[in-house]
Amino acid sequence: METVTDQYNQNQLVNEFKAVVADAEALLKATANIGDDKLAELRVKAEETLRNAKQRMMEIQSDLVANTKAAAQATDEYVHENPWRSIGLATSLGVVIGLLISRR
Repeated sequence: METVTDQYNQNQLVNEFKAVVADAEALLKATANIGDDKLAELRVKAEETLRNAKQRMMEIQSDLVANTKAAAQATDEYVHENPWRSIGLATSLGVVIGLLISRR
């Protein structure tokens, strides 16, 4: 199972990729009136690449959501099956965080 950090990195990557796609689409729209044939060919190719990239991005995002839901469900099941262990772990974690914060 993926760690929380891996999921965060994937989510961050998806967000950055969305920004790149949006910028590329804006660039294509801004150059739409330029009539050079070679530029028109490049624009068509870029639009196709963007379309494919968007589709792949949606697939990655769906996978990320599914993995996050699976991790949450596994955590929920563990907590219900082991309530005292979960309470002990949460208490220990709270104490460690409290100690780290108090040192500053």
